[in-house]
Amino acid sequence: MSGDAVTTPQISTRFTELVGVQYPIVQTGMGWVSGPGLTAATSNAGGLGIIASATMTFDELEAAVKKTKSLTDKPFGVNIRADATDAGERIDLLIREKVKVASFALAPKKDLIAKLKDNGVVVVPSIGAAKHAVKVASWGADAVIVQGGEGGGHTGGVATTLLLPSVIDALGDGGIPVVAAGGFFDGRGLAAALSYGAEGIAMGTRFLLTSDSAVPDSVKQEYLKRGLQDTTVSRKVDGMPHRVLNTELVDALEKGSYAKGLAAAARNATEFKAMTGMKWSTLMRDGLAMKKASDRTWQQIIMAGNTPMLLKAGLVDGNTHAGVLASGQVVGMIDDLPSCAELIERIMTQAAERIDAMAKLRR
Repeated sequence: MSGDAVTTPQISTRFTELVGVQYPIVQTGMGWVSGPGLTAATSNAGGLGIIASATMTFDELEAAVKKTKSLTDKPFGVNIRADATDAGERIDLLIREKVKVASFALAPKKDLIAKLKDNGVVVVPSIGAAKHAVKVASWGADAVIVQGGEGGGHTGGVATTLLLPSVIDALGDGGIPVVAAGGFFDGRGLAAALSYGAEGIAMGTRFLLTSDSAVPDSVKQEYLKRGLQDTTVSRKVDGMPHRVLNTELVDALEKGSYAKGLAAAARNATEFKAMTGMKWSTLMRDGLAMKKASDRTWQQIIMAGNTPMLLKAGLVDGNTHAGVLASGQVVGMIDDLPSCAELIERIMTQAAERIDAMAKLRR
């Protein structure tokens, strides 16, 4: 099961000790991308792989967890929507299956954090502001992933180089471990993050563009063609800032009227309901929970149902004309498709070289 190279340099941090992995590298939960294969490949290579469950039904998640456990005996995590109506059931599943890490895009409430921790599950929310890091730390979170504006998720506009030190300063000496995300792809980035005081890095786009990723090869080639200016932070996909590759569809969404976009979102939400077998009552409960947990308008919540189908069209079906391709700005720095094992070994080797070179600067 293990794909570790014995010559790979070791860098231990509080985060690696907390989650029980060899290397301070996290593969983030990406809808339609982070399934058992990619998650297990990352974990077998010594990093922390995370299953994305937001686009899965409960039964699909249960199957994915069991499949991942059959592919690796190393720690891995599951990303859960804290505002999902069945979040409690999913948390029970993680506890029952002894999943090591629960990650969240929206912070779970104190009672859910306590339940997970009481049952040995490490809780790692993703945050985009220093005040949010302080809040989840006070609620009992074990670590946080800090994603800057370069990332491909729902992040703010603050760059990682500013957001990361602001979070570390806010948490103070002895605060919970911080993992940096947004703009990372190589060992130089890991060394830089560690120098800021982070205890690891998390990457999405870089892991999407590996040979272990199930994304169609034709779509991966589309990513590899892109430069640093070839992404757009759009609000027309799901009503929230979402970084995606520039495509004809994204251009049309950006230029199209709000009413047309809302109508298209409603149609896609209906398709997602049919595909997953969800009931309208469940969709309504999810919408109410999302409304309560955030400051989204009802229009944004309707548009949120748009995202799974647009991402599926691009990342699963390979239809780049009918779908969107989520991406970090870092896509412009990536030009190959290594395996997860090759990628992690490369990052760790380069990070160690940079750290050694910096040590020589001292006289």
